[in-house]
Amino acid sequence: MLIFKLLLSLVAGYILGSVNTAVIAGNVYGVNLRKRGSGSGGLTNALRELGPKAAVIVLLGDVAKGVLACLVGYALTAGEVGSERFVDIENPNLGMLLAGTSCIFGHIFPLFFQFKGGKGVLTSATVIFLMDYRIGAIALCVFIIMLLLTRYVSVGSIIAAVSLPIVSLILAKPNYFMVYSVTIALLLIIMHRKNIGRLISGTEPKLKVKS
Repeated sequence: MLIFKLLLSLVAGYILGSVNTAVIAGNVYGVNLRKRGSGSGGLTNALRELGPKAAVIVLLGDVAKGVLACLVGYALTAGEVGSERFVDIENPNLGMLLAGTSCIFGHIFPLFFQFKGGKGVLTSATVIFLMDYRIGAIALCVFIIMLLLTRYVSVGSIIAAVSLPIVSLILAKPNYFMVYSVTIALLLIIMHRKNIGRLISGTEPKLKVKS
């Protein structure tokens, strides 16, 4: 029964993640974000192409689905594996972790939008905050500092991703959490591979907001 609940957590997380807020907002505005700007169905492209108001909606949507996915995973497996508390940085609930991770994959490879979504940074940040707010806070600070220094969202995202396993190691997180943090870090870096190429060639756009 537990295995079934864990599998259900994975499926529920993926379906929630597949609800791509940026693409939906773009459709409302009459803009296909996957054919505009960077072509990404994520917050940064929504901010550039749709403006701040739409970006706020996308931000709230991406955060909400990460929280909902974790809530579903927790509700299905609370007391059976991991902590009975929703947030427990020392012993996070496994169903919650699986559902949150699956939500990230759903955001990047959405079932409802031809498996072409965003890069998963915001949803990943939401799930990480719920898993361990200390790691989430440090990663967020790293992101903000790098963004202010370079004005490249991609640089902030990549360096923040690299910080995840490093901070997890410093905090002596258990092995399964180390695997989780390394997996998320590698996934985020891979999703920024085109940005890395543009950074090397000097063609990566700096953050500008469409008026």
